[in-house]
Amino acid sequence: MTDVPINETARILSEALPFLQRYDDQIIVVKFGGHAMVDTKLAQQFARDMVMLKVCGLNPIVVHGGGPQINRMLDKLEVKPEFREGLRVTDEETMSVVEMVLAGSINKAIVASIQQAGGRAVGISGKDGNLMIAERLTKKKTDPATGKTVEIDFGFVGEPARVNIEILQTIMKSDAIPVIAPVGAGWDGETFNVNADTAAGAIATATQAKRLLLLTDVAGVLDKDKNLISELKIGEVQGLIDNGTITGGMIPKVESAVAVVESGVEGVIILDGRVPHSVLLELLTPHGVGTRVSRAGV
Repeated sequence: MTDVPINETARILSEALPFLQRYDDQIIVVKFGGHAMVDTKLAQQFARDMVMLKVCGLNPIVVHGGGPQINRMLDKLEVKPEFREGLRVTDEETMSVVEMVLAGSINKAIVASIQQAGGRAVGISGKDGNLMIAERLTKKKTDPATGKTVEIDFGFVGEPARVNIEILQTIMKSDAIPVIAPVGAGWDGETFNVNADTAAGAIATATQAKRLLLLTDVAGVLDKDKNLISELKIGEVQGLIDNGTITGGMIPKVESAVAVVESGVEGVIILDGRVPHSVLLELLTPHGVGTRVSRAGV
């Protein structure tokens, strides 16, 4: 460990003060995913950072993914995954595996890490307390050969229709950190697999969070010279998509961020979860480390 001079340590702590004041008693939703989840050291650092936020007066809510772990379990069980339009098709057998992995092993491992770091955490899925009511996700696609529009069914893949925040309020009032697996309940008792980014956005909107942080495996949104775009106003997004600056998997992530900001969340930050303590660097330092998507004038 590198020794930091005492005066430098004091300066760093002093610089954090205005940010701690800004976020005091505010809800911060963090989508935990990517490499940070499978790297033991990064996962431990993430847990410590969540505890620090809670101790400093913030209210973190963790929503986690688990795609690679689900794929490994499906391989182990010899269940072949199917994808349509980039989304996993979830049949009944696959859904049972998804729920087992997300709401079971992954969720409880994150809870255990937070508690080992000295905090308190409660692990739940979107089905608990009817936290997240989901509806079946379908997409319409036009066949270029025939011109006919067809509806694509993804099975038990859902999108949030309603979020009931009472259970989250109860957990946070008990001085614990909610850790949420993105598995939703249908109106008729079905179980749905919900994209973790989408689930985190719905929860941030429903709780009127101050910030939504999306941990990824890239630095954030990059310009055409591969430099980080640190500030992105929602009015600029479509132009950057049209000119090819924002491409591939970053398009739905940024579009989701825009929708969350338009719903009232002050800012959505897309940041690199591979950077140690990236959440603390983003929230508690003057420069931040990711791309902040926000409204003009914010």
